[in-house]
Amino acid sequence: MKSSGFAGDDNITLLAKGVVLKGEIHVEGTVRIDGRLDGEIQTKGHVIIGEDGLVEGTITAGTVVSSGRIKAKVTANERIQLLKTATLIGEVLTPVLIMEEGAKLQGTTDMGVAAWSDDLPKLPGSVSDLSAHRAKQVVVLDKESGGEARR
Repeated sequence: MKSSGFAGDDNITLLAKGVVLKGEIHVEGTVRIDGRLDGEIQTKGHVIIGEDGLVEGTITAGTVVSSGRIKAKVTANERIQLLKTATLIGEVLTPVLIMEEGAKLQGTTDMGVAAWSDDLPKLPGSVSDLSAHRAKQVVVLDKESGGEARR
C-alpha cells in the first residue's frame, strides 16, 4: 500500500484542478484543494491548498498549508504555513504563522496574545546585586615609562 505522506491519516478529500465547488466540506482528515471552493472547509486535520487552488469563504482546520490563493477567514488550531506562491487575503487566527519569502498576506492576524505584563521578568538566581558582578578597574603597565601604571 502506498503511503499518503500524512502519518495516520487515511481520510483524504481532494478537490481536483478544474473543479469548482460551491458549498461546504466537513471531514475529519486531510482536504487538498487544487480547484476552486466557494464556501466552507471544516476539519480537525490538514487543509492543503495547491498552487492552482483557490478558496473563498471560511477555513477551520488543525493545520493549513497553502501555495495557492485564499480569500477567507482562516482559523487553524495548530499552525498556518504560507509557501512562497501563496496569497492570503482575510482574517487569520492561529497560534503559529509561518511565511516563506514571496508569500503575500493582507488582512488581520490574531495569534492569541491577549496582553503582556508591565512587570520586568525576574532574573534567575542571585543576580539582583549587579555591583558584585562589575568588572574590576584595569591597570595597564606602560613598558616605555619603566613599568609605571596608567589608567
